[in-house]
Amino acid sequence: MLTCVWRQFPEDLTDPYRIRETVFVEEQGFANEFDGTDKTARHLTLYADGKCAGCARLYVENGGWHLGRVAVLREFRGMGLGAALVREAEREAVRLGAEKISLSAQVQAEDFYGKLGYRAVTGIYLDEHCPHVGMEKKLDG
Repeated sequence: MLTCVWRQFPEDLTDPYRIRETVFVEEQGFANEFDGTDKTARHLTLYADGKCAGCARLYVENGGWHLGRVAVLREFRGMGLGAALVREAEREAVRLGAEKISLSAQVQAEDFYGKLGYRAVTGIYLDEHCPHVGMEKKLDG
């Protein structure tokens, strides 16, 4: 059974932070994982059978809604949970009045987001050591 829980600072963000630490810092080597956006973002945690499995965050940037920090723990990959996180974040964005959503995708994940209806809107750029591409999607409300 999958359960999605939304939280905002100052609520307890231990679960999504732990997932991000594991995926982005330990596995991928990012040094600047946590930032001031964490205090204004809406944080989504996905639980599979009661266990932390994945996370994402949703926040306003440049007047529009931005999806970021989508991560699934290694033992839960290949089960469609990344897509479930993105779809839940899109539903929340629509509920909050968004007509489109943007994200900064690691280039290795561009096809994943493309299959979910996102299209590239920037060229490739580096975020720390990793190539990224800006993407967006028009949302149906």
